[in-house]
Amino acid sequence: MANVKIVTDSSVQLTPEEIEKYNITVIPLSVEVDGKNYIDGEDISRPELVSFLRKGIIPKTSQPSMGRFVETFDKLGEDGSEVLAILITDALSGTYQTACSAAEMSSSKVTVINSKSTDRGLSFQVLAAAKDLQEGKSIEEIKEHLADIRSRTRVEVLIDNLDCLVAGGRVSRLAGAITKLINLKVIVRLTEKELIVYSKGRSKKAFIKHAKNLAEEYKDNKVIDMGLSHVDTDPELIQQVQDTILANNDNKDIDVLKRLTSPIIMTHTGLNAIGVITLNEKPFE
Repeated sequence: MANVKIVTDSSVQLTPEEIEKYNITVIPLSVEVDGKNYIDGEDISRPELVSFLRKGIIPKTSQPSMGRFVETFDKLGEDGSEVLAILITDALSGTYQTACSAAEMSSSKVTVINSKSTDRGLSFQVLAAAKDLQEGKSIEEIKEHLADIRSRTRVEVLIDNLDCLVAGGRVSRLAGAITKLINLKVIVRLTEKELIVYSKGRSKKAFIKHAKNLAEEYKDNKVIDMGLSHVDTDPELIQQVQDTILANNDNKDIDVLKRLTSPIIMTHTGLNAIGVITLNEKPFE
């Protein structure tokens, strides 16, 4: 079997140690702030984007560069290696479509997978693929494994305000204005096709109420891995959400990854959001 190298995009929530351990190539995505394009991790950091949001400056997502993908695929395949690209859901970005076009242009053999996820949910798939390759599994076997992981992953975001979703055209301006007036908080869930509003509440207590509901649901579907990505959110609230969700879990010692999310995700969620990403034992219906 040919050597296979893994590529993902910078919406992924991987630690530097994970990236190094599995030799994962991360292609940076871009955001536009005040008309200027910034490349994630190269000329803008996660804390820097938070500072823009704190100033009331709402960024926009920017279409990824086709050339960057082609160049990366070609370089990784120079030694005869194949490339496996596992990327952010097409519900949030045009990255997957761009990568598919780049794969056709590349001189390397490239397989592109739409993760239908992002952030730590994307990481679950990337890390599984990396481990599968170490075990000598084929691309087809890995595809099946990733489909299984996808079916057991849930990505939700606890949204403190709708400014960024309104700016991105995902929620009407009227709905955003009403939300501000009544201090409404919303929980959105990522489906295979879109972000949907799953639950609403009048204060941040709605986040804890939702976490309690998840804890009840997960009694029969244990959480085996979890990430809590955020946008400069109160650490105490993040910890409270974690403790509440895992209250009924057999394994309360899960190493929950809590980090700032990527700039590309911040453009959708806005300040004080919490991404709740779980990998569970059984598929979700």
